[in-house]
Amino acid sequence: MSKLWGGRFTKETNKLVEEETASISFDQKLADEDIQGSIAHVHMLASTGILSEEEAEKIEAGLKSVLQKIKKGELAFSVENEDIHMNIEKFLIDEIGPLGGKLHTGRSRNDQVATDMHLYLKNHTEQIIEHVKAVQTAVLNQAKDHVETILPGYTHLQRAQPVSFAHHLLAYFWMLQRDKERLQDSLKRVSGSPLGAGALAGTTFPLDRHQVAEELGFDYVYPNSMDAVSDRDFILEFMSAASIMMMHISRLSEELVIWSSQEFQFIELDDSFCTGSSIMPQKKNPDVPELLRAKTGRVYGNLIGLLTVLKGLPLAYNKDMQEDKEGMFDTVETLEGSLGMLAPMIDTMIVRKENMKQAVSEDYSNATDIADYLVTKGLPFREAHEIIGKIVLYGIDHSKYLLDLTLDEFKQFSGLFEEDIYEVLAPEQVVANRKSYGGTSQEQVKEQILLAEKAL
Repeated sequence: MSKLWGGRFTKETNKLVEEETASISFDQKLADEDIQGSIAHVHMLASTGILSEEEAEKIEAGLKSVLQKIKKGELAFSVENEDIHMNIEKFLIDEIGPLGGKLHTGRSRNDQVATDMHLYLKNHTEQIIEHVKAVQTAVLNQAKDHVETILPGYTHLQRAQPVSFAHHLLAYFWMLQRDKERLQDSLKRVSGSPLGAGALAGTTFPLDRHQVAEELGFDYVYPNSMDAVSDRDFILEFMSAASIMMMHISRLSEELVIWSSQEFQFIELDDSFCTGSSIMPQKKNPDVPELLRAKTGRVYGNLIGLLTVLKGLPLAYNKDMQEDKEGMFDTVETLEGSLGMLAPMIDTMIVRKENMKQAVSEDYSNATDIADYLVTKGLPFREAHEIIGKIVLYGIDHSKYLLDLTLDEFKQFSGLFEEDIYEVLAPEQVVANRKSYGGTSQEQVKEQILLAEKAL
């Protein structure tokens, strides 16, 4: 098969080279975007007089027909035609004859592919933002139901202080909010139009790049043609935001795995998001959060892979940049799939409030409040800290929690203790006393919920 670019060559492309350099196996995902960009390009060619109105109408009709046939599976992509751009141009020429060869006037595959990826990422970033909102909504709904549910808060995976379960969940809401804002901000860079930049230096044809950008919904036109065709920052920025988001998803997934274990039993995931064992019939495995946790690695890998591809490239376009697409596609699909599973999994999880309450009643996570109690009595915090450390050690040695100690036992360590110490130590009071802004008291958590609703 003769290449559309083959006029200068005297030999056919080696079959191995053809197979290894062709990108149609994966960039066929850009068919919609490629034809959308081509139609806008044709409209501009007609409005600038480069094509007649009749020619433009025939090419546009041909492109629309090709797209419908692709969607119906009536056209077979060819490795010999290398990529989505050349395949579609070949389909167009087969559809409307030699006139289809005028489609490529004033552009290169270099600005064409960059435009396709801008369009693809713009569309999918907007979809992912909606997925993030759905997860935030699921988190917020659970939080609203569990303002008064108390569980141990952890540092170093050691029990630290009791907190509202709603407060714990809302920490992830705000992580996701930052993720969403990063994606929204990245759209500023995604929404630039490279089309019309040509191979690297622009073109001799009187193109109207701004008309094309407006029709495609872009906010601006790249002012430098070399930057337009070689820029992949917008993909790197998306992958970076995606990596941070997957890290947040992984952290939440880790907690869901821990909380659903026999040792914790703080939650139970719905059966529809778990699987069983092929040998142990009693098992209910949290496979979905485990898989979400693992998928973080592939998203990180895609980011590092593209950074490495780009790090040594001179301007402008290089064949290396063909490696920009698979990682981008995989990151988009991984993120959409992960968020798609996460929202209903959170929405349907059962919270074991009794087990959480029992946990905070059988630990020393209220110790800080005894120190604060002594401080209010006039004792310096550092001295109070030492006294409470000794009380905790005493409790451990005597198999007693702090609420189990008698007032006489407390007074062995300080005469400042009074009967009101038991009110201070109650887990509900420990939580309620944290009224500082952003704290875990019911009052503050309810305020936080209002903020979260506004953010959505």
